Amino acid sequence: MKYLFFRQKMLGFVCFNTNQIFEVFPGFNRNNLTRWIKKGLLIRLRQGLYTFSEYKVDSDYILYFANKIYSPSYIGLHTALSFYGIIPEAVLQITSVTSLKTASFNNEFGDYIYKSVKDELIFGYDLKIFSGERVLKIAKPEKAILDLLYLYPFYTSEKELLELRFDEDFLHCNFDIKLFREYIDRFNSKALEKRANKLLKAYDI
Repeated sequence: MKYLFFRQKMLGFVCFNTNQIFEVFPGFNRNNLTRWIKKGLLIRLRQGLYTFSEYKVDSDYILYFANKIYSPSYIGLHTALSFYGIIPEAVLQITSVTSLKTASFNNEFGDYIYKSVKDELIFGYDLKIFSGERVLKIAKPEKAILDLLYLYPFYTSEKELLELRFDEDFLHCNFDIKLFREYIDRFNSKALEKRANKLLKAYDI
């Protein structure tokens, strides 16, 4: 099969699995995938999931693929906090929250880390549209902070919380304290509530 013909038919999928390939091309030879990956035309996101190499130039797709590699999940934790400019550091890993077991994947786009929470804690994310029609699931800032405190419980003192260096302009101007408290109640965790209140005190919110 000619690669250009394959690309013409599959580019609209953005990323695609082998089942989708066989729906479009019954009798497709899997060896084509191996050959095109070696040539740098395709990228394997994880076993059985692929995309085209040209998407490497668009940073939005690096996050978008996180939703697709392991689902259900949403971008969260350090990656979401960096996305909103709440933490100053550049994030080297793409972190997500999932109701599945904790997992990690590595591909040419980067390291994808998935932290597990209970089904009832999969909430508090936005659906952001990019490239006209693509939808990215990413935690709201308030939920990203609470997920961080919940999944990394060693942040127990005001000093440690201040060392996170959250952007104080954001916290005092854009942070939704009412929504934050509503989310705390949904976690139903006294330990988390205690850490969250320490954070509010530490940043004088």
